[in-house]
Amino acid sequence: MWSMLYLLRNNPQRLIDNMKARFLDTGLVEEAIRLDTEWRAKKKEYDEAKHELNLVSSRIRTAQGEEREQILVKARELSRKVDNIEKELAELEAKRDEVLKKLPNVIHETVPIGPDESYNQPVRYWGKPKVYSGDVEAFLKETKEKGFNVDYEVIDWKPLGHADFLESKGLTNTQKAGEVAGARFYYMFNDLLWLELALEMYALEFLASQGFTILLPPYMLRREVLEGVISFEDFRDMVYKIDGEELYLIGTAEHPIAALHSGDVIPEKDLPLLYAGLSPSFRKEAGAHGKDTKGIFRVHHFEKVEQFVFSHPDESWKWHEKLIENAEKLWQGLEIPYRVVNIASGDLGIVAAKKYDLEAWMPAQAKYREMVSCSNCTDWQSYRLNIRYAEYKGGVTKGYVHTLNSTALAIQRTICAIVENHQTKDGYVKVPKVLHKYLEHVEKNLKVLVLE
Repeated sequence: MWSMLYLLRNNPQRLIDNMKARFLDTGLVEEAIRLDTEWRAKKKEYDEAKHELNLVSSRIRTAQGEEREQILVKARELSRKVDNIEKELAELEAKRDEVLKKLPNVIHETVPIGPDESYNQPVRYWGKPKVYSGDVEAFLKETKEKGFNVDYEVIDWKPLGHADFLESKGLTNTQKAGEVAGARFYYMFNDLLWLELALEMYALEFLASQGFTILLPPYMLRREVLEGVISFEDFRDMVYKIDGEELYLIGTAEHPIAALHSGDVIPEKDLPLLYAGLSPSFRKEAGAHGKDTKGIFRVHHFEKVEQFVFSHPDESWKWHEKLIENAEKLWQGLEIPYRVVNIASGDLGIVAAKKYDLEAWMPAQAKYREMVSCSNCTDWQSYRLNIRYAEYKGGVTKGYVHTLNSTALAIQRTICAIVENHQTKDGYVKVPKVLHKYLEHVEKNLKVLVLE
């Protein structure tokens, strides 16, 4: 049974408490309770009418003459009544389920409760950040004041921000891109293309070694499919629509990968199914006015390697930890300090039951910035996409799988972090050792990146 319907029947207070914990109005839950109460009353009426019809129908065979005619008339009346009640029942069920579909996922007990991102809780820190002497106070606010003693290296020069550095080296041109395409687009040149390809290979090779199937998904989805993976009404202004068609550019590989098994019944022995998708991501960034307007950190189009898991419900929380662990290993390989943050209830999107963000230290900004989002969506997506599991192929379905997703590397943001963390005083960028093997054959073409 779908978890939302189960809770509605067995623990509706949990749904009400979930709305309160997310700082949302409880009206939708109350409406769902009302509709389900009506549905159950109508179901009882249907069962009684069906039972009466069966009793009357059983008498037709032995009745004769006028009595038989009377029974036939009664049976026809009851049949019409059953049909009418059945239609009313279906309408009530559809209304109830539409309301339930609007509800946010039920948060995990470990999610911190708070209305906004200021309540997000750091879980752990990794690495030894380079901190400009003038930014030590800001760094301690991000670490010590949050209860963590993080070792750091004080440097006497402030690295250039990624936007200024890349423009000054001729590796990006956002001004011309703005003229020909609009704000938040970019041209990328020379070293950065090689670096992008190296990062993609690095992430895909690592995930393949972890048992993931690598794939290239469709870059567009139909609306009805997109509605199965996101709250479309909430994100309508974030997605690009193809004019004249019900097709939308994907915002992440998560969405087409989730749809890969739509309508499927997966044998338990085949779970989990692990996928790593490489794709562009297209986002309007409608709510980001004034944020990160320079550079390639927050843009309308970027490349990304995404992790995705179809899991047995009993295993999904284990896989949530495994996905963030994979992301951490990738960032440790890049030698970039980071922290993992548990996202607060009021800052959590409605699809996820729990989400971790991995935030990299950015020396030029003296801040930790989001690089990875890792979510357990439980059965929120799988119910809408009708992805179930069974004991064996062709067997009776046992429930809905759980879906999980996590960024592996968002390439443009990762480039920003590499530039700020591995920048040298004399204006070069040291390439992390894990990437050397992907760049050695083009080293002679590199102008700003150095392999040491």
